[in-house]
Amino acid sequence: MIVVMFASLLYVVHGVVATILVVASWRLGHGLHRFRYTTTMTPAQVLKDMPSVSVVIPARNESHAMTDCLQAVINSTYPKLEIIVLNDSSADRTSSLIKAFAHDGVRFIDGARLPEGWLGKNHALDSLVGEASGTYVLFMDVDTRIAPSTIAQLVAYTVQEKAAMVSVLPRREDGIQFNKLFSPLRYFWEIIFHRTESPAVASSGWLVERVSFIDAFGGFANLKDRVQPEAAVAAHYDSQGQYRFVIGTSQLGLHYEKKWRSQIATSIRLLFPLIGGRFSKAFIAVLDLFIVVSPLFIIAAGAFIGWTVHQAIALILWTGFVALYAAYLQRVWRRGWWLAAWFWSITVTQEAVLILVSACKYIRGRVLWKGRPVMLSAQTQPVGRTRAKKS
Repeated sequence: MIVVMFASLLYVVHGVVATILVVASWRLGHGLHRFRYTTTMTPAQVLKDMPSVSVVIPARNESHAMTDCLQAVINSTYPKLEIIVLNDSSADRTSSLIKAFAHDGVRFIDGARLPEGWLGKNHALDSLVGEASGTYVLFMDVDTRIAPSTIAQLVAYTVQEKAAMVSVLPRREDGIQFNKLFSPLRYFWEIIFHRTESPAVASSGWLVERVSFIDAFGGFANLKDRVQPEAAVAAHYDSQGQYRFVIGTSQLGLHYEKKWRSQIATSIRLLFPLIGGRFSKAFIAVLDLFIVVSPLFIIAAGAFIGWTVHQAIALILWTGFVALYAAYLQRVWRRGWWLAAWFWSITVTQEAVLILVSACKYIRGRVLWKGRPVMLSAQTQPVGRTRAKKS
């Protein structure tokens, strides 16, 4: 009787896993098609009529990446460009590195003291927007890299689509490294769970029409405690049909170089708030992830109990998830995607652990962002259309 019940339970597990695989495949396939970047290179003569762009970069203790980031922006061929970098109370050489680019037209801003209730980066972004004068503002992280034609193509795409905001999922252009093989699934989930109320978004590089943003939000004052403020902005514009999310390509040239430890820290900061800020939801999410990786455990069990139809079904399901992950990686990684796909089960298990760590750290008040505490209370607000006062 026990054997029969256990076998029946395995069939139920197979059914649940198969359902998740089918739904995830449909969602990913739809997302990969919908978020394709198809704009061709913009002719040089067209650039003369293009709007101005302010590239704004917040920096706090970023001496390891500051030079490469700024050099990439300076190399841009876009003719109407201003570059503004804010040093947010860095304790390393970030300030002097930024100032060294003054002769290249980079404008330096020294960050003010952080007001109560603000997250550090949000306050930095607010200060940068206040200094910007471009028709569009391109928000970039220090670990983001762009090609000389990236800004021209991004603006051309924005104008072509009549969008007020465009966000780009960055590619990985570096070689096969540990930090790539076990990268967290942040952007994979963005595509899978995209919806109007909570659209897919990327913080590495997003472009927004400056006046429209200020009119709608009044700067970042109404987003001061959001761990992912760009998500609220994207939700606002997506509800009006003016938001576009695109998957970066080698042609577009926007990619990022982020160490594994930094990616882990970002996931810990984002995961618990994004699943609702409740431990019960975190537990359900972890349970779902372990169900997803259950085929591998069933296959491994075959080495002890013998090969049965359950191992055969599990192998098919596991292969399906590996193929699903490979389809995603192939679009966002230049090389090494085929190897990373085989680590699907390990990566999902890592994600489950990160959710638990994120939940525990938030509940105990130990989540930090560049050395500053991040509180949970404001992060549980729904990410919908922001009703901000006009400035």
